[in-house]
Amino acid sequence: MTIPTPSDPAAVAVELEKLRGTMETGFARVDGSLALLVQRGDQTDRALADHEARLDALERARWPLPSLVALVALVGLALSLWQFATQT
Repeated sequence: MTIPTPSDPAAVAVELEKLRGTMETGFARVDGSLALLVQRGDQTDRALADHEARLDALERARWPLPSLVALVALVGLALSLWQFATQT
């Protein structure tokens, strides 16, 4: 089997076919990598949305705490004043 010379049209066609195969393989790898990145991005978006929802729920559940602290302080003050008033 002889190696065709570069001026031979068959040699050019063979080299172009090799180049085409190499390009297709490279594009397939790039497409696979991009699909993986998109999937990871979607997972990250879902995780962030979940964390946002959990944080919002915690913030909503926490709002009565300052009010309860103020109420307990007022009750303590009232009890102290009442105890002081009943001692004299």
